[in-house]
Amino acid sequence: MNSLKNKVALITGGTKGIGYGIAQALLNEGINVAVTSRSKSSAQKAADTLNSQLPLGGAKAIGVEADVRHYKSQQQAVQTVLEHFKQLDIVIANAGLGHFASIEDLTVEQWQETIDTNLTGVFYSIKSCIEALKKSEGYFITISSLAGTNFFESASAYNASKFGVTGFTQAVMLDLRKYNIKVSTIMPGSVATHFNNHIPSETDAWKIQSEDIGELVVDLIKMNPRTLPSKIEVRPTMPPIK
Repeated sequence: MNSLKNKVALITGGTKGIGYGIAQALLNEGINVAVTSRSKSSAQKAADTLNSQLPLGGAKAIGVEADVRHYKSQQQAVQTVLEHFKQLDIVIANAGLGHFASIEDLTVEQWQETIDTNLTGVFYSIKSCIEALKKSEGYFITISSLAGTNFFESASAYNASKFGVTGFTQAVMLDLRKYNIKVSTIMPGSVATHFNNHIPSETDAWKIQSEDIGELVVDLIKMNPRTLPSKIEVRPTMPPIK
């Protein structure tokens, strides 16, 4: 992709955290953005806030109610974007959650919600937008995690989902490159967000910030089409010494 102005991006789970940071970065490059949330009011509030930070006549954000756990919901989200902006160039599969507990304590419901959101939701996201990305020769980016290659205690469901996302994305990259669709996965370490009910504070200054991931996404999109960074690990430069 050369000129980014007037391109269109769909970001799942884009109302806060990493997704919101990516939305800000793309809007600043002149890319129109649709941010999704399971809550219609949250999606609209995020879009309104994003638009209030932009110059008149520039790129625009819209809020879309969608649940990545349901294929029809994700299909409708893509259709909404196409009806509003007439095209779709970039899809960021970012929506995710975490349940952290020993396998003895992890419930069946927690396992299912983690896999349905973090892994199946990514599958639904790409399935629903393939035809649109073929037309635009666009970019599909998943947000995995360093937990997608490094397992740790009390994270069996989260590790399983993110190991799955990492492998799934790499296979999809091979499937879709013949259509000139680029596919990458970003695997962040500790990010200062509200993930898992965390409340960001000054003590998180050492962590990756959401805007850092946004900057990385912009760099990927601007990369010369002949080159594809297909799997990117990103971690804090200097974590605290334990």
